[in-house]
Amino acid sequence: SPRNMNSFVDFINPVGNTLFQFIQTLPKDSVGRNTAFYRSGATFDFSPNAIALIGVPEYRMTDKPGTNNSNFDEVRKAFYKLYLGNWNASLYDLGDLKLGKSTNDTLVALQEVLYSLLKQKVTPVVLGGSHALTYALYRAYDRLEQRVNLGIVDAQYNLGPIDSEIDSRSFLTGIIMNEPRNLFNLSHIGYQTFLNAQEEISLFKSLLFDAYRLGEVKQNIEWVEPALRETDILSIDLGAVRKQDAPGANNAQISGFTANEICQISRYAGLSDKLHVFGIFEYDAAFDSGYDTAELIGQMIWYFIEGYNYRFYEFPNITLENFKKYIVIIDDKTINFYKSDKSGRWWMEINLTHDNKTLRRTLLPCTYQDYLDASNQEFPDRWLTNKKKLML
Repeated sequence: SPRNMNSFVDFINPVGNTLFQFIQTLPKDSVGRNTAFYRSGATFDFSPNAIALIGVPEYRMTDKPGTNNSNFDEVRKAFYKLYLGNWNASLYDLGDLKLGKSTNDTLVALQEVLYSLLKQKVTPVVLGGSHALTYALYRAYDRLEQRVNLGIVDAQYNLGPIDSEIDSRSFLTGIIMNEPRNLFNLSHIGYQTFLNAQEEISLFKSLLFDAYRLGEVKQNIEWVEPALRETDILSIDLGAVRKQDAPGANNAQISGFTANEICQISRYAGLSDKLHVFGIFEYDAAFDSGYDTAELIGQMIWYFIEGYNYRFYEFPNITLENFKKYIVIIDDKTINFYKSDKSGRWWMEINLTHDNKTLRRTLLPCTYQDYLDASNQEFPDRWLTNKKKLML
């Protein structure tokens, strides 16, 4: 794949002139005045640490396909009028994906664009209609031949019947069941029990995926950081945010995350060294009369980029120089904890042994609370679930 954008410009419509005129009126240190925009026929090389915004106005796979808001100008305006942080990332706006004749054509086109960006070490921020577009985010990794850790923020599980079409209510089944099966772990953040059948909740647990209930996360928002530290993709359904903070969500609920909390989660996603695709879905301007939701999305993107610029790029496996080791014994099991001097973050070690030989050793992001639980002779949930996974 060439380093310039020629490989996929056929799939994209640049942003319109009205947005350009708006950007010219902004202060010099605004985000908009420091973003490179794709123009028809132009090519540019991406600088290192590039983040590229792309809109995908595909609504045919949503519950309300008729509304079809076809551009994200209000979101872009809300984002571009914000001031830059102390950032070294370069920002690009590629415009909006051209929609395919069928929804499957759109998914394939998006997958191509994302694959090309990932190969060029660019981090895409996808702004979308249907949450089912997450399927293309996941499939973009197929040719990169790596296992994928997926994070989803949503009030509902989106598990449909096995043979169902890919849409907002069933795309997760496609991700779990369809070949090639590259999914290693799934962290589902913010589900609301009363919006999900008990059968789905049990199925999710039996697959050994990580599920965090809305109430749990609201009590301990910092739980999200270790959950996202190993994640490659984070996909957010705006319906996970409460209706008063995101009235422009396609499936807004009366309860959910606050604007502050979803911005905090977006920042954690940015901080994750491994996370290279960030998506926000189910925005519909038809329900967003005062453009409050557009403003919130602008802030979520800002916080993601803020986190990205403060990545630590540390992992205790490489060198233990900047880590303190804490040893905890529960029953006859030893759990080693590592705390980073640099970031204050924690990891715990899982060893799979047989006849006193270590077969597999893995380091797992965790919280200080996990260490305290272990010190009080309680196995942390994270440790138990991942131990089971390693034994499979």
